[in-house]
Amino acid sequence: MSACTFFGHRDCPASIKGILRAAVIRLIENQNADIFYIGNQGAFDAHALSVLKELSFVYPHIQYAFVLNRMPDTPLLDNSILPEGIELIHPRFTISWRNRWMIDHSDFVISYIERSWGGAYQFTELAKRKHKKVIYIS
Repeated sequence: MSACTFFGHRDCPASIKGILRAAVIRLIENQNADIFYIGNQGAFDAHALSVLKELSFVYPHIQYAFVLNRMPDTPLLDNSILPEGIELIHPRFTISWRNRWMIDHSDFVISYIERSWGGAYQFTELAKRKHKKVIYIS
């Protein structure tokens, strides 16, 4: 059993969904990935969610969760988690703290990066430094 998280640009095109789907299937079938952590910012996260929802019918044993960076104004939705300790972090830094949490709780990172700056690039590089297996789909 292993876990995976996702990092990608907010402005990611929908055309990557097929490649993203294939990468997730390979992790499920070849690496026993069964837990997937997703952020909730931008198009890449939305594409990852769409793929995971679709694949959860084919692979009913997999689980996925939105990892929130702050307490929502409404009760937590199904499939969402708020990492313990994030309530102590200044709001300006909660996304970075959440992303580090996702890296620390994952074995794999699926990454869509088209430029060498920004959060997706920064956290993919951090995952590599922490010896996580990074799968690039760009």
